[in-house]
Amino acid sequence: MSAADIPFREAQFLPVDLAIRRRPDGTIDLRSNIALEVDDPNLPRAILRRASAQGSKPAIAWRGPDGQWQYLRYDHLRRDIEAAAQWLIDHVPRGRTFLVMAGNGPKVAVLTVAAWAAGVVLCPVGPAYGQVGGNLTRLRHVFAKANPAIVYADPDPALAAAIEAVAGTNVMIVASDPGLYSRPAVPFGELVGTAPDQGLHVAIDALDPHDVSTCMLTSGSTGLPKLVALSLSNLAANSAQGYMSIGRAAGWDDVMIDWLPWHHAAGAGLLRNTLLNGGTLHIDAGKPAPGLFDETVRNLREISSAWFSNVPAGYAMLLDALTRDPVLRSTFFSKMRLMLYGGAGLAQPVYDALQALAVEQTGHRIHMSTGYGMTESVSACMTTHFRTERVGIGLPAPGLEVKLVPYGERYEVRLRGPNIMRSYLGEPEITAAAFDGEGYYRTGDLACFHEPDRPEEGLAFAGRIAEEFKLAGGTWVYGGPMRDALLDALSPHIAELVLCDDNRDVLGVLAWPKPSVPAELLDWAAARLAVFNAGQHGESARVRRFGLFSNPPDPRASEVSDKGTINRRAVLDNRRDEVDRLYAAAPGRDIRVIP
Repeated sequence: MSAADIPFREAQFLPVDLAIRRRPDGTIDLRSNIALEVDDPNLPRAILRRASAQGSKPAIAWRGPDGQWQYLRYDHLRRDIEAAAQWLIDHVPRGRTFLVMAGNGPKVAVLTVAAWAAGVVLCPVGPAYGQVGGNLTRLRHVFAKANPAIVYADPDPALAAAIEAVAGTNVMIVASDPGLYSRPAVPFGELVGTAPDQGLHVAIDALDPHDVSTCMLTSGSTGLPKLVALSLSNLAANSAQGYMSIGRAAGWDDVMIDWLPWHHAAGAGLLRNTLLNGGTLHIDAGKPAPGLFDETVRNLREISSAWFSNVPAGYAMLLDALTRDPVLRSTFFSKMRLMLYGGAGLAQPVYDALQALAVEQTGHRIHMSTGYGMTESVSACMTTHFRTERVGIGLPAPGLEVKLVPYGERYEVRLRGPNIMRSYLGEPEITAAAFDGEGYYRTGDLACFHEPDRPEEGLAFAGRIAEEFKLAGGTWVYGGPMRDALLDALSPHIAELVLCDDNRDVLGVLAWPKPSVPAELLDWAAARLAVFNAGQHGESARVRRFGLFSNPPDPRASEVSDKGTINRRAVLDNRRDEVDRLYAAAPGRDIRVIP
C-alpha cells in the first residue's frame, strides 16, 4: 500500500470553495466563497460568557514548584478577570496602555482579558526584553512608542531593575512581589481582590470593538520592533477564521498543550481560542532548543491532545524524540488529529517521517497544516484545511482576500480582510508603505502554486524577499528555499544553519549540529554538500564554504525569536569573526571548502 492509500484520521475541516480572479497583468486574487461568521466581536464579553458556562472546569494548567500540574478553574478565572477589570477601570484612563512583560501563566491570562474588558490597551512584551545583559534599547523603544500608564512583570529581579530603569515615575507598577521594587508597587492581589460594581458589565457591553485593544510587537528581525495596533474586531475575526478552518479538528474545547509565548501572535491566538471555546490549556515550559525540549517531551508523555503546534525546528526535535520513545509515541498520537507548523516551511522529509510514525502507531496519517500569518494579520489566516501530502501554506480562510502579485516565477503575497492590522503604532510612514494602493498588506513573502492548473491544491511557501541576497557576482541567493533544501540535504545531523554572506564571492553556511552526532560530522557534511552541489544549476545555489560551530544561535542576543525562528541578520552581525573565518584564505579545522 502506498502512502497515498493510507487514510487520514477523521477530522472536520472547512470545505474548499475558492473564488479566483486572474488580472491581465498576471496578478491573481483568491478568496473563500464561504462567508466569515463572527459570533461576538466583543471578546471579553464572549470569554466571560464562556467561563460562566464552564463552571469549575480547568481553564489554565501549569506545573507548580513541585512539578505537579496546578489549575485555574473557569469560575475562578471569571472572578479574577472581573475583579482586575474593575480595578483597571477605577485606576487607568480608558485607551491608555498596560504593558505586560511576562511569560505564559495564569496571571497573564487574567490581565489579558481584564485589560480588554476595561478598555485598556494591552501591550505584551517578552521577558527577554528586560534580560539581555543590561542592553535595554529595545525596551526603551517599546516604552517610548507605547507610553504605558501601567506595567506588570514577572517576579524577577532583572525585570524589576529593567522597569525601574526605563519607566518614568508616573508609570504605575503592578507586581506579584512588590518588594523587588525600590518604589511603591501595587500588589497583584489588590487587583484580583477588588469587588466589581454593578456597572462593570454595562461598561463591557459598551466597548467599541473597533477601538485599538492590543499592541503586539513584531519580531524586530530587521531592527527595532514595530507595535502592531489591533482591535477586538481584528482579534475576533481571526479567531473565527481559525475555528471555521481548522478549529473543529483542533479541539480547542478539549485538552490543549502548547509552549508558544502569549506575547507573540501564534501563542496569543491559542490562548484566546481556547478560552473562547472552553478548553483547558496546559502551559508547556519547554522550547525547541537544546536542553529545553526535554521539558516538552516530559509534558507530551503525560498530556494527550488532538492538536500540536510548533515551528519546523521543533518538529525535527520531536521526530528524534518520537523515534526513540515508545511511551511518547503512544501518548502523542492517541488523540492527535491536527499538527500545525508555522514560522517557516516544514521540510518534506520531516513531514514524511512523522507520517510514517503516525501510521505505525495508529494506522492513519495525521493532518498537517501550516498556520500562515503574521503579527499584522493577528495570527494564522491561511491553512491547509484539505487532504494533501504536500507541505504548503494552504488557502485563505473565510473573510481573507489574497492578492498574488507576479515576482519572477513566484508571487508576492498580499492580504486584505477584517483581521488585518490598522497601523503600526506611531509609524505613519511605515504604515503607508506597508499597504498597496488597494489596501492590501504587503507581507514580503513569496509563494507559488503546487499545481498552477489546480489552485485548489493550495500554495507553497517560496521564500521571503528580505531573505534574498546577492553574491558579489550579482547572482541572487533565494534564502528561504535554499535554507530548507540544505537542511534536507544535511538531515538528520544538523540542527540549524544560516546562509552567508551578502556580496561575498561564494555562498557559505554557518551550521550547528544536533546533540549526539557522529565524530566525523564535518567530513560527512562536506561529502553531502558535494553531492548537493553537483545537482544544482548556478553558483548561487552551490555551497562553497561550510563551518560547523558549537555555540548555537542565542535568544538573549536576539538571534532566535521567542517562537524559535532564526534571525539571520542578527546572527551574521553578531558573529562577524566566525563569518570572516568561514571565508579566510586558510580556513581552520572547523571549516571545509566544498568542491
